[in-house]
Amino acid sequence: MSEPTLHDILCEGPAGPHRMAWWQWGDPHALDLIVCVHGLGRQGRDFDVLAQALVEAGVARGRPVRVVCPDIAGRGRSQWLADPQHYVPPTYVGDMLVLLQALQQQAPIARLSWVGTSMGGLIGLGLLGTPDLPLPAPLHRLVLNDVGPVTEWAAIQRIRGYIGGQVRFATEEEAARALWAVSASFGPHTPEQWLALTRPQLRALPAEQGGGFTLHYDPAIALPLRQATEQSLRDAAQVLWALYEHITAPTLLLRGAESDLLSTATAQAMTERGPRARMIEFAGVGHAPTLVAADQVAPVVDFLLSSQ
Repeated sequence: MSEPTLHDILCEGPAGPHRMAWWQWGDPHALDLIVCVHGLGRQGRDFDVLAQALVEAGVARGRPVRVVCPDIAGRGRSQWLADPQHYVPPTYVGDMLVLLQALQQQAPIARLSWVGTSMGGLIGLGLLGTPDLPLPAPLHRLVLNDVGPVTEWAAIQRIRGYIGGQVRFATEEEAARALWAVSASFGPHTPEQWLALTRPQLRALPAEQGGGFTLHYDPAIALPLRQATEQSLRDAAQVLWALYEHITAPTLLLRGAESDLLSTATAQAMTERGPRARMIEFAGVGHAPTLVAADQVAPVVDFLLSSQ
């Protein structure tokens, strides 16, 4: 597998100036831009397999693509925020606008597509469902990966149980085993697949701190999640449904059949409201599909590169 190139950009706003890293695959001058945005405690390298597949399929179809996978603030190679209260979607939407405008300056964008896993999907709704934001191009295709306007309270309670903890691992293999213990809902993976997903998730600690590895995010990203209540989720759902209703581009909804975050009822409603998403469910998977297995990657590639 080839490697992406790493870039960064300075974002400014209510959260204060901070550097955001982003990974780029494919042709930097392609007219098709596909932005892939990760979940709460993850980072942009989660999309390595999907990005590679998109680039290869684009070349094969004579339609080169540029795939950009940011590390959202506080994660991966991006800077940590001074005030953790700003680890919220409005901050991330503002950062994405800065990134898109910079990408447009580098090369014209004719078609803009978005793939959002969990939090990345909520960022997409905020960015793409808000009228009159200065997007460089109209939304061409939207993929929402196991997320919708309604987030189930049980999932928030589960995620609270592990996100933001201060942890240290002696080896990458130990880290992979520990992360698998809290990530079994991601569905079946080979040891090689899981280790590949785990490596970018780790930050090496210097020898003077005892060496080993820790997670590649600011533990304070968990603060807004800990402050959430069932009522705040209900209030957010009203706003998110309104954003979803504003989207008119073809939309693909992916759902783990055992997901505790995106309910069957919400997913079904998403096929009937707004863009009337086409839904695909993956058996034996909860929250959220990692888009590593071939049966998950193929429909996303076909959808995003469809000429219809």
